[in-house]
Amino acid sequence: MDKKLTILWTSGNPGTAHLMVFMYAINSVLNHWWDQVEVVAWGAAVKLISEDQSIQDKIELAQKQGVKISSCISCAAQYGVVDKLIELGIEVIPWGEPMTKLLQSGAPILSV
Repeated sequence: MDKKLTILWTSGNPGTAHLMVFMYAINSVLNHWWDQVEVVAWGAAVKLISEDQSIQDKIELAQKQGVKISSCISCAAQYGVVDKLIELGIEVIPWGEPMTKLLQSGAPILSV
């Protein structure tokens, strides 16, 4: 059985993104702590992605290491950044139901 971690990233703080979200996601893959790591950007994180080149660079690095990056389409639409996220190779989908299923299943979710 695969060990999959979902990181729910809602913070708009760049330090949190660099020194927690991506540090842990990338190291989790490189050190084989988890078989799969997915970062789900929601809320203020979506806006940060669209505005901060250093975050965009970190996303590209994470993707190259095998970290899946996804975003809430409703948040992206409200911030007007759907196209930008897609351009960055981020999956942009409705996350309400999938997140509910993950939570109800007891899957590991790290919320930041």
